[in-house]
Amino acid sequence: MKKIILSCLGILLASSMSAQTLEKMLWFNEPEQWQIKDKSLIINTPGSTDYWRIAHYGFTVDDAPFYYTTVGGEFEMKVKISGEYKTRFDQAGLMVRLDHENWIKAGIEFVDGKYNLSTVVTHHTSDWSVIKLEQAVPYIWIKVIRRLDAIHVQYSFDDETYVEMRQAWFQDNCPVMVGMMSASPDGEGFKAKFENFQVKHLADLRRLEWLKKNNE
Repeated sequence: MKKIILSCLGILLASSMSAQTLEKMLWFNEPEQWQIKDKSLIINTPGSTDYWRIAHYGFTVDDAPFYYTTVGGEFEMKVKISGEYKTRFDQAGLMVRLDHENWIKAGIEFVDGKYNLSTVVTHHTSDWSVIKLEQAVPYIWIKVIRRLDAIHVQYSFDDETYVEMRQAWFQDNCPVMVGMMSASPDGEGFKAKFENFQVKHLADLRRLEWLKKNNE
């Protein structure tokens, strides 16, 4: 039994390390136009696409592009995001997804001509939190950290100093889909660019404790 569990841990670790190879990732709602160029993902985001469930607006949509890999345990994921935002709610960011009722998306969103740092947390129904930026920015770094049963969302303008923008509960001890998403709910679409995407496996405290006890 121990060998089986250790084997599973090895598979999950291998999947998280391979996540940085863009060519090996998968699409959920693949757009008609996209490319990988110079180790960057460029998405021609289709119009009338989004992720949202029920709350406030009363509708559910689950049809925006999401380029993902699957990882287990605890991890750190980050990416540099830029985009040719045009219409209200044009957005690009990172996503953590367990299933259609449990997911988190976080990134930058264009709202009423302003740039906003945006996080949507969904557990059956969605909520939305924003941080308005004082001025337009050419790009933003978004980092997502999974620690036990919490997701930490952070942002940076230089990939050096990161600021916490949201902490939310998320089911732990299960594999999740992680990667890059973009959406254009009200518009006809826009081009989003993701650079330097990385997923780094973190030492899982529960697994380390289990291994310690079972190796004694």
